[in-house]
Amino acid sequence: MTTRLEAARSLKCSILVAIIGIFAASSFEAYAQSRPAFSLAPTKADDAVGKYTGPGSCASTTCHGSIIPRTDNRVLQNEYSIWIVKDKHSKAYGALTGEIGERMAKILALGSAETAPKCLACHALDVPPSQRGRTFELSEGVSCENCHGPSAGWLGPHTERDWTHQKSLALGMYDTRDLTRRTEKCLSCHLGNDEKFVDHEMIAAGHPDLFFELDTFSDVMPRHWKVPGEPGEAPAADPWYNVRELTTGQAVQLRQSLLRLASRSHGKVWPEYSELQCYACHHSLTAPEQSWRQARGYLGRRPGNPPWNPSRYSVFHDVIQQLDGEKAEKLDTELARLAQLMSQLIPDRDAVAASAANSAHLADQLLAKINSTSYDRAITLHLLQKISADAENISSQGEHSAAQAAMAIQSLFLAYDQNEKLQNSAQLRVAIKGLFQELQNPSAFDPARFASQMKQVNALLR
Repeated sequence: MTTRLEAARSLKCSILVAIIGIFAASSFEAYAQSRPAFSLAPTKADDAVGKYTGPGSCASTTCHGSIIPRTDNRVLQNEYSIWIVKDKHSKAYGALTGEIGERMAKILALGSAETAPKCLACHALDVPPSQRGRTFELSEGVSCENCHGPSAGWLGPHTERDWTHQKSLALGMYDTRDLTRRTEKCLSCHLGNDEKFVDHEMIAAGHPDLFFELDTFSDVMPRHWKVPGEPGEAPAADPWYNVRELTTGQAVQLRQSLLRLASRSHGKVWPEYSELQCYACHHSLTAPEQSWRQARGYLGRRPGNPPWNPSRYSVFHDVIQQLDGEKAEKLDTELARLAQLMSQLIPDRDAVAASAANSAHLADQLLAKINSTSYDRAITLHLLQKISADAENISSQGEHSAAQAAMAIQSLFLAYDQNEKLQNSAQLRVAIKGLFQELQNPSAFDPARFASQMKQVNALLR
Protein backbone atom coordinates (compact mmCIF):
# COMPACT_ATOMS: atom_id res chain seq x y z
CA MET A 1 0.00 0.00 0.00
CA THR A 2 2.75 2.47 0.96
CA THR A 3 4.70 1.86 -2.26
CA ARG A 4 1.58 2.32 -4.39
CA LEU A 5 0.66 5.50 -2.49
CA GLU A 6 4.14 6.95 -2.97
CA ALA A 7 4.03 6.09 -6.69
CA ALA A 8 0.63 7.74 -7.01
CA ARG A 9 1.83 10.89 -5.34
CA SER A 10 4.93 10.95 -7.52
CA LEU A 11 2.75 10.80 -10.65
CA LYS A 12 0.49 13.54 -9.35
CA CYS A 13 3.44 15.76 -8.48
CA SER A 14 5.12 15.36 -11.86
CA ILE A 15 1.90 16.16 -13.71
CA LEU A 16 1.05 19.20 -11.63
CA VAL A 17 4.55 20.60 -12.05
CA ALA A 18 3.78 20.55 -15.77
CA ILE A 19 0.40 22.22 -15.39
CA ILE A 20 1.82 24.92 -13.14
CA GLY A 21 4.21 25.66 -15.97
CA ILE A 22 1.21 26.04 -18.27
CA PHE A 23 -0.53 28.80 -16.38
CA ALA A 24 2.49 30.24 -14.56
CA ALA A 25 5.38 30.61 -16.95
CA SER A 26 7.57 32.29 -14.39
CA SER A 27 11.00 31.20 -13.16
CA PHE A 28 11.79 31.74 -9.50
CA GLU A 29 15.36 31.79 -8.25
CA ALA A 30 16.20 29.03 -5.86
CA TYR A 31 16.06 29.94 -2.22
CA ALA A 32 17.29 27.30 0.18
CA GLN A 33 19.68 27.85 3.02
CA SER A 34 20.31 26.18 6.36
CA ARG A 35 18.38 27.56 9.33
CA PRO A 36 19.72 27.40 12.84
CA ALA A 37 17.83 25.26 15.33
CA PHE A 38 16.41 27.02 18.36
CA SER A 39 15.27 25.81 21.74
CA LEU A 40 11.66 24.75 22.13
CA ALA A 41 11.35 26.87 25.24
CA PRO A 42 10.24 30.37 24.22
CA THR A 43 12.07 33.37 25.64
CA LYS A 44 10.26 35.85 27.85
CA ALA A 45 9.88 38.16 24.87
CA ASP A 46 8.22 35.37 22.93
CA ASP A 47 6.14 33.95 25.74
CA ALA A 48 2.75 35.29 24.66
CA VAL A 49 -0.15 34.01 22.58
CA GLY A 50 -0.07 35.68 19.19
CA LYS A 51 3.73 35.88 18.75
CA TYR A 52 5.46 34.30 15.77
CA THR A 53 8.81 32.62 16.45
CA GLY A 54 9.85 31.43 12.96
CA PRO A 55 10.44 27.94 11.51
CA GLY A 56 13.81 27.54 13.23
CA SER A 57 11.90 26.87 16.43
CA CYS A 58 10.64 23.62 14.85
CA ALA A 59 13.96 22.54 13.32
CA SER A 60 15.47 20.38 16.06
CA THR A 61 16.04 16.77 15.02
CA THR A 62 14.05 15.67 18.07
CA CYS A 63 11.09 17.81 17.00
CA HIS A 64 10.31 18.31 13.29
CA GLY A 65 13.81 18.45 11.81
CA SER A 66 14.52 14.73 11.56
CA ILE A 67 15.79 13.44 8.22
CA ILE A 68 14.10 10.04 8.57
CA PRO A 69 10.30 10.04 9.11
CA ARG A 70 8.87 8.34 12.17
CA THR A 71 6.29 5.60 11.61
CA ASP A 72 5.46 4.75 15.21
CA ASN A 73 3.31 7.78 15.99
CA ARG A 74 1.09 10.38 14.34
CA VAL A 75 3.87 12.93 13.81
CA LEU A 76 6.49 12.15 11.18
CA GLN A 77 9.01 14.53 12.83
CA ASN A 78 10.62 15.38 9.47
CA GLU A 79 8.14 18.15 8.63
CA TYR A 80 10.74 20.93 8.77
CA SER A 81 13.16 18.92 6.64
CA ILE A 82 10.52 18.38 3.95
CA TRP A 83 9.59 22.08 3.99
CA ILE A 84 13.11 23.43 3.72
CA VAL A 85 14.25 21.03 0.98
CA LYS A 86 11.20 20.22 -1.15
CA ASP A 87 8.40 22.69 -0.45
CA LYS A 88 8.12 25.70 -2.77
CA HIS A 89 6.60 27.69 0.11
CA SER A 90 10.08 27.95 1.65
CA LYS A 91 11.26 29.66 -1.55
CA ALA A 92 8.39 32.15 -1.78
CA TYR A 93 10.41 35.10 -0.45
CA GLY A 94 13.27 34.24 -2.77
CA ALA A 95 10.92 34.72 -5.73
CA LEU A 96 10.76 38.41 -4.83
CA THR A 97 14.52 38.90 -4.90
CA GLY A 98 15.05 37.61 -8.44
CA GLU A 99 15.01 39.54 -11.69
CA ILE A 100 11.38 38.74 -12.51
CA GLY A 101 10.09 39.70 -9.07
CA GLU A 102 11.92 43.00 -9.10
CA ARG A 103 10.80 43.77 -12.63
CA MET A 104 7.18 43.14 -11.69
CA ALA A 105 7.52 45.45 -8.69
CA LYS A 106 8.97 48.16 -10.92
CA ILE A 107 6.10 47.83 -13.41
CA LEU A 108 3.60 48.09 -10.55
CA ALA A 109 5.47 51.02 -8.97
CA LEU A 110 5.83 49.13 -5.68
CA GLY A 111 9.46 49.94 -5.02
CA SER A 112 11.41 46.85 -4.00
CA ALA A 113 9.45 43.60 -4.21
CA GLU A 114 11.03 42.23 -1.05
CA THR A 115 9.72 45.16 1.01
CA ALA A 116 6.39 45.79 -0.76
CA PRO A 117 3.43 44.82 1.49
CA LYS A 118 1.45 43.79 -1.59
CA CYS A 119 4.07 41.12 -2.37
CA LEU A 120 4.96 40.15 1.19
CA ALA A 121 1.29 39.43 1.97
CA CYS A 122 1.60 36.03 0.29
CA HIS A 123 5.35 35.56 -0.24
CA ALA A 124 6.26 35.79 3.44
CA LEU A 125 4.77 35.99 6.93
CA ASP A 126 4.27 39.74 7.05
CA VAL A 127 3.01 40.35 10.58
CA PRO A 128 3.41 43.53 12.64
CA PRO A 129 6.72 43.92 14.51
CA SER A 130 4.86 43.59 17.81
CA GLN A 131 3.94 40.02 16.87
CA ARG A 132 7.45 38.96 15.85
CA GLY A 133 9.43 36.93 18.34
CA ARG A 134 13.19 37.14 18.85
CA THR A 135 13.90 34.38 16.32
CA PHE A 136 11.49 35.60 13.64
CA GLU A 137 12.90 36.33 10.15
CA LEU A 138 10.77 37.80 7.37
CA SER A 139 13.01 36.21 4.73
CA GLU A 140 12.01 32.69 5.82
CA GLY A 141 9.21 32.83 3.23
CA VAL A 142 5.92 31.02 3.72
CA SER A 143 6.76 28.90 6.73
CA CYS A 144 5.16 26.81 9.47
CA GLU A 145 3.28 29.62 11.18
CA ASN A 146 1.70 30.91 7.97
CA CYS A 147 -0.51 27.82 8.12
CA HIS A 148 -0.35 26.68 11.74
CA GLY A 149 -0.65 30.06 13.43
CA PRO A 150 1.60 31.90 15.93
CA SER A 151 3.46 29.32 17.99
CA ALA A 152 4.69 31.19 21.05
CA GLY A 153 1.69 30.13 23.14
CA TRP A 154 1.83 26.40 22.36
CA LEU A 155 5.39 25.77 21.16
CA GLY A 156 6.71 24.33 24.41
CA PRO A 157 3.54 22.79 25.88
CA HIS A 158 2.51 20.92 22.72
CA THR A 159 5.39 18.47 23.24
CA GLU A 160 4.03 17.31 26.60
CA ARG A 161 2.74 13.75 26.78
CA ASP A 162 -0.87 14.54 27.70
CA TRP A 163 -1.16 17.71 25.63
CA THR A 164 -4.17 17.78 23.28
CA HIS A 165 -4.78 19.40 19.92
CA GLN A 166 -7.65 21.41 21.41
CA LYS A 167 -5.31 22.98 23.96
CA SER A 168 -3.03 24.13 21.14
CA LEU A 169 -6.00 25.61 19.27
CA ALA A 170 -6.93 27.58 22.39
CA LEU A 171 -3.42 29.05 22.44
CA GLY A 172 -3.39 30.24 18.84
CA MET A 173 -2.78 27.19 16.64
CA TYR A 174 -4.80 27.16 13.40
CA ASP A 175 -6.91 24.03 12.87
CA THR A 176 -5.50 22.60 9.63
CA ARG A 177 -6.98 19.19 10.48
CA ASP A 178 -10.39 20.61 9.57
CA LEU A 179 -10.58 20.33 5.78
CA THR A 180 -12.84 23.35 5.39
CA ARG A 181 -10.57 25.58 7.46
CA ARG A 182 -7.48 24.14 5.77
CA THR A 183 -8.88 25.02 2.36
CA GLU A 184 -9.80 28.51 3.55
CA LYS A 185 -6.22 29.00 4.75
CA CYS A 186 -4.75 27.81 1.42
CA LEU A 187 -7.15 29.97 -0.57
CA SER A 188 -6.26 33.10 1.37
CA CYS A 189 -3.28 33.22 -1.00
CA HIS A 190 -4.08 30.72 -3.77
CA LEU A 191 -7.32 32.59 -4.48
CA GLY A 192 -7.02 35.76 -2.44
CA ASN A 193 -9.27 38.00 -0.38
CA ASP A 194 -9.66 41.71 0.33
CA GLU A 195 -6.20 41.97 1.89
CA LYS A 196 -4.26 39.55 -0.31
CA PHE A 197 -5.03 39.28 -4.00
CA VAL A 198 -3.81 38.94 -7.56
CA ASP A 199 -5.76 41.15 -9.94
CA HIS A 200 -5.65 41.81 -13.68
CA GLU A 201 -3.05 44.54 -13.21
CA MET A 202 -0.69 42.15 -11.42
CA ILE A 203 -1.21 39.43 -14.03
CA ALA A 204 -0.40 41.94 -16.76
CA ALA A 205 2.80 42.80 -14.88
CA GLY A 206 3.82 39.13 -14.98
CA HIS A 207 2.31 37.44 -11.92
CA PRO A 208 0.92 33.97 -12.67
CA ASP A 209 -2.84 33.59 -12.69
CA LEU A 210 -4.18 31.69 -9.68
CA PHE A 211 -5.76 28.25 -9.77
CA PHE A 212 -6.15 25.59 -7.10
CA GLU A 213 -7.30 22.07 -6.30
CA LEU A 214 -6.81 21.02 -2.69
CA ASP A 215 -5.95 17.33 -3.06
CA THR A 216 -3.54 17.83 -5.94
CA PHE A 217 -1.82 20.87 -4.45
CA SER A 218 -1.50 19.08 -1.08
CA ASP A 219 0.42 16.23 -2.71
CA VAL A 220 2.65 18.60 -4.62
CA MET A 221 3.69 20.55 -1.50
CA PRO A 222 4.66 17.62 -0.86
CA ARG A 223 2.60 16.44 2.12
CA HIS A 224 4.43 16.59 5.44
CA TRP A 225 1.60 14.98 7.39
CA LYS A 226 -0.21 11.68 7.53
CA VAL A 227 -3.78 11.36 6.35
CA PRO A 228 -6.43 9.12 7.95
CA GLY A 229 -5.73 5.59 6.84
CA GLU A 230 -1.94 5.79 6.99
CA PRO A 231 -0.09 3.89 9.74
CA GLY A 232 -0.20 5.58 13.14
CA GLU A 233 -2.77 8.17 12.14
CA ALA A 234 -6.00 8.91 13.98
CA PRO A 235 -8.95 9.10 13.65
CA ALA A 236 -9.88 5.71 12.28
CA ALA A 237 -8.69 4.82 8.81
CA ASP A 238 -10.51 6.53 5.97
CA PRO A 239 -9.31 4.97 2.71
CA TRP A 240 -11.35 7.51 0.70
CA TYR A 241 -10.00 10.59 2.50
CA ASN A 242 -8.56 12.01 -0.74
CA VAL A 243 -12.05 12.03 -2.28
CA ARG A 244 -13.35 14.02 0.67
CA GLU A 245 -10.38 16.35 0.29
CA LEU A 246 -11.23 16.89 -3.39
CA THR A 247 -14.95 17.53 -2.86
CA THR A 248 -14.46 19.78 0.16
CA GLY A 249 -11.80 21.76 -1.67
CA GLN A 250 -14.08 22.28 -4.66
CA ALA A 251 -16.95 23.51 -2.48
CA VAL A 252 -14.86 25.93 -0.44
CA GLN A 253 -13.05 27.16 -3.55
CA LEU A 254 -16.35 28.06 -5.23
CA ARG A 255 -17.80 29.68 -2.11
CA GLN A 256 -14.70 31.81 -1.47
CA SER A 257 -14.43 32.87 -5.11
CA LEU A 258 -18.05 34.04 -5.05
CA LEU A 259 -17.52 36.00 -1.85
CA ARG A 260 -14.45 37.60 -3.42
CA LEU A 261 -16.46 38.53 -6.51
CA ALA A 262 -19.20 40.09 -4.36
CA SER A 263 -16.55 42.17 -2.61
CA ARG A 264 -14.75 43.15 -5.81
CA SER A 265 -17.98 44.31 -7.42
CA HIS A 266 -17.79 47.39 -5.19
CA GLY A 267 -14.06 47.96 -5.63
CA LYS A 268 -12.31 50.88 -7.32
CA VAL A 269 -11.71 48.91 -10.55
CA TRP A 270 -14.77 47.43 -12.23
CA PRO A 271 -15.12 45.15 -14.00
CA GLU A 272 -12.11 43.31 -12.57
CA TYR A 273 -10.95 41.35 -15.61
CA SER A 274 -9.26 38.60 -13.60
CA GLU A 275 -12.79 37.40 -12.72
CA LEU A 276 -13.40 36.70 -16.41
CA GLN A 277 -12.04 34.05 -18.77
CA CYS A 278 -8.46 35.08 -19.51
CA TYR A 279 -8.16 33.20 -22.77
CA ALA A 280 -11.36 34.62 -24.17
CA CYS A 281 -9.05 37.51 -25.05
CA HIS A 282 -5.56 36.03 -24.72
CA HIS A 283 -5.75 33.32 -27.36
CA SER A 284 -4.22 32.70 -30.73
CA LEU A 285 -6.23 34.34 -33.51
CA THR A 286 -7.05 31.98 -36.36
CA ALA A 287 -9.14 31.99 -39.51
CA PRO A 288 -12.90 31.82 -38.74
CA GLU A 289 -13.18 28.29 -40.12
CA GLN A 290 -10.55 27.19 -37.58
CA SER A 291 -11.95 29.09 -34.60
CA TRP A 292 -13.89 26.95 -32.11
CA ARG A 293 -14.95 30.11 -30.28
CA GLN A 294 -16.52 31.61 -33.38
CA ALA A 295 -18.13 28.26 -34.24
CA ARG A 296 -19.50 27.90 -30.71
CA GLY A 297 -20.95 31.41 -30.77
CA TYR A 298 -21.44 33.85 -27.89
CA LEU A 299 -24.66 32.73 -26.25
CA GLY A 300 -26.03 35.30 -23.83
CA ARG A 301 -23.41 37.96 -24.48
CA ARG A 302 -22.24 40.41 -27.07
CA PRO A 303 -19.33 39.12 -29.18
CA GLY A 304 -16.22 40.71 -27.72
CA ASN A 305 -17.46 40.72 -24.12
CA PRO A 306 -15.32 38.19 -22.20
CA PRO A 307 -17.44 35.78 -20.13
CA TRP A 308 -17.21 35.05 -16.40
CA ASN A 309 -14.69 32.36 -15.49
CA PRO A 310 -16.78 29.30 -14.42
CA SER A 311 -13.83 26.97 -13.75
CA ARG A 312 -14.39 26.82 -10.00
CA TYR A 313 -17.84 25.40 -10.66
CA SER A 314 -17.17 23.09 -13.61
CA VAL A 315 -16.20 20.05 -11.54
CA PHE A 316 -18.21 20.93 -8.45
CA HIS A 317 -21.35 20.92 -10.62
CA ASP A 318 -20.85 17.21 -11.31
CA VAL A 319 -20.04 16.48 -7.66
CA ILE A 320 -23.19 18.02 -6.22
CA GLN A 321 -25.52 16.57 -8.85
CA GLN A 322 -24.88 13.23 -7.18
CA LEU A 323 -25.12 14.47 -3.58
CA ASP A 324 -28.08 16.88 -3.62
CA GLY A 325 -29.87 17.31 -6.94
CA GLU A 326 -32.40 19.88 -5.64
CA LYS A 327 -29.82 22.32 -4.23
CA ALA A 328 -27.61 21.68 -7.25
CA GLU A 329 -30.41 22.83 -9.53
CA LYS A 330 -30.87 26.02 -7.48
CA LEU A 331 -27.16 26.75 -7.67
CA ASP A 332 -27.17 26.09 -11.42
CA THR A 333 -29.93 28.65 -11.86
CA GLU A 334 -28.25 31.31 -9.73
CA LEU A 335 -24.85 30.87 -11.34
CA ALA A 336 -26.38 31.03 -14.81
CA ARG A 337 -27.83 34.40 -13.78
CA LEU A 338 -24.46 35.50 -12.42
CA ALA A 339 -22.72 34.51 -15.64
CA GLN A 340 -25.28 36.51 -17.60
CA LEU A 341 -24.67 39.57 -15.43
CA MET A 342 -20.89 39.26 -15.64
CA SER A 343 -20.99 38.97 -19.44
CA GLN A 344 -22.23 42.54 -19.85
CA LEU A 345 -19.80 45.23 -20.98
CA ILE A 346 -20.15 46.97 -17.59
CA PRO A 347 -21.78 44.52 -15.16
CA ASP A 348 -24.27 45.95 -12.67
CA ARG A 349 -22.35 46.10 -9.39
CA ASP A 350 -25.28 45.64 -7.03
CA ALA A 351 -26.87 42.84 -9.06
CA VAL A 352 -23.55 40.99 -9.28
CA ALA A 353 -22.93 41.36 -5.55
CA ALA A 354 -26.40 40.02 -4.71
CA SER A 355 -26.18 37.09 -7.12
CA ALA A 356 -22.67 36.16 -5.99
CA ALA A 357 -23.72 36.29 -2.32
CA ASN A 358 -26.78 34.11 -2.99
CA SER A 359 -24.64 31.60 -4.86
CA ALA A 360 -22.06 31.55 -2.07
CA HIS A 361 -24.82 30.78 0.43
CA LEU A 362 -26.00 27.84 -1.67
CA ALA A 363 -22.42 26.58 -2.03
CA ASP A 364 -22.07 26.74 1.75
CA GLN A 365 -25.21 24.65 2.21
CA LEU A 366 -23.81 22.07 -0.19
CA LEU A 367 -20.52 22.09 1.72
CA ALA A 368 -22.46 20.90 4.78
CA LYS A 369 -23.83 18.03 2.68
CA ILE A 370 -20.33 17.14 1.52
CA ASN A 371 -19.04 17.10 5.10
CA SER A 372 -21.73 14.60 6.11
CA THR A 373 -21.18 12.25 3.16
CA SER A 374 -19.40 8.91 3.59
CA TYR A 375 -17.30 8.21 0.53
CA ASP A 376 -16.69 4.75 -0.86
CA ARG A 377 -15.67 2.95 -4.03
CA ALA A 378 -19.10 3.36 -5.65
CA ILE A 379 -19.24 7.13 -5.14
CA THR A 380 -15.64 7.55 -6.28
CA LEU A 381 -16.13 5.53 -9.45
CA HIS A 382 -19.39 7.33 -10.18
CA LEU A 383 -17.67 10.73 -9.83
CA LEU A 384 -14.88 9.59 -12.13
CA GLN A 385 -17.38 8.44 -14.73
CA LYS A 386 -19.60 11.51 -14.38
CA ILE A 387 -16.83 14.10 -14.69
CA SER A 388 -15.11 12.35 -17.58
CA ALA A 389 -18.48 11.93 -19.34
CA ASP A 390 -19.11 15.69 -19.06
CA ALA A 391 -16.50 16.19 -21.75
CA GLU A 392 -18.30 18.53 -24.14
CA ASN A 393 -19.69 20.82 -21.46
CA ILE A 394 -16.43 21.21 -19.49
CA SER A 395 -14.28 21.59 -22.60
CA SER A 396 -16.51 24.33 -24.00
CA GLN A 397 -16.02 26.37 -20.83
CA GLY A 398 -12.39 26.94 -21.64
CA GLU A 399 -8.88 26.19 -20.53
CA HIS A 400 -9.23 26.77 -16.79
CA SER A 401 -12.27 24.51 -16.55
CA ALA A 402 -10.40 21.84 -18.48
CA ALA A 403 -7.49 22.13 -16.04
CA GLN A 404 -9.83 21.67 -13.05
CA ALA A 405 -11.32 18.58 -14.69
CA ALA A 406 -7.90 17.10 -15.42
CA MET A 407 -6.75 17.55 -11.81
CA ALA A 408 -10.02 16.17 -10.41
CA ILE A 409 -9.98 13.10 -12.65
CA GLN A 410 -6.39 12.42 -11.73
CA SER A 411 -7.08 12.75 -7.98
CA LEU A 412 -10.15 10.51 -8.11
CA PHE A 413 -8.36 7.91 -10.21
CA LEU A 414 -5.41 7.73 -7.81
CA ALA A 415 -7.76 7.39 -4.83
CA TYR A 416 -9.72 4.63 -6.53
CA ASP A 417 -6.66 2.80 -7.83
CA GLN A 418 -5.08 2.92 -4.39
CA ASN A 419 -8.04 1.09 -2.83
CA GLU A 420 -9.51 -0.92 -5.72
CA LYS A 421 -6.72 -1.82 -8.11
CA LEU A 422 -7.95 -1.38 -11.67
CA GLN A 423 -6.90 -3.94 -14.24
CA ASN A 424 -6.38 -1.23 -16.84
CA SER A 425 -4.75 1.30 -14.51
CA ALA A 426 -1.70 1.63 -16.77
CA GLN A 427 -3.91 2.58 -19.72
CA LEU A 428 -5.83 5.05 -17.59
CA ARG A 429 -2.62 6.71 -16.42
CA VAL A 430 -1.61 7.26 -20.03
CA ALA A 431 -5.05 8.60 -20.96
CA ILE A 432 -5.12 10.99 -17.99
CA LYS A 433 -1.63 12.19 -18.80
CA GLY A 434 -3.00 12.98 -22.25
CA LEU A 435 -5.45 15.43 -20.66
CA PHE A 436 -2.57 17.49 -19.32
CA GLN A 437 -0.76 17.32 -22.63
CA GLU A 438 -3.77 19.03 -24.21
CA LEU A 439 -3.25 21.92 -21.78
CA GLN A 440 0.38 22.56 -22.64
CA ASN A 441 -0.45 25.71 -24.62
CA PRO A 442 -3.63 27.28 -23.21
CA SER A 443 -3.68 30.04 -25.84
CA ALA A 444 -4.09 27.34 -28.46
CA PHE A 445 -6.48 25.16 -26.43
CA ASP A 446 -8.68 22.96 -28.61
CA PRO A 447 -11.84 21.86 -26.75
CA ALA A 448 -12.65 19.18 -29.32
CA ARG A 449 -9.30 17.46 -28.72
CA PHE A 450 -9.60 17.79 -24.95
CA ALA A 451 -13.17 16.43 -25.03
CA SER A 452 -11.99 13.52 -27.15
CA GLN A 453 -9.28 12.73 -24.60
CA MET A 454 -11.80 12.89 -21.75
CA LYS A 455 -14.00 10.45 -23.64
CA GLN A 456 -11.06 8.07 -23.90
CA VAL A 457 -10.69 8.21 -20.11
CA ASN A 458 -14.42 7.66 -19.68
CA ALA A 459 -14.39 4.63 -22.02
CA LEU A 460 -11.66 3.01 -19.94
CA LEU A 461 -13.78 3.46 -16.82
CA ARG A 462 -16.80 1.63 -18.22
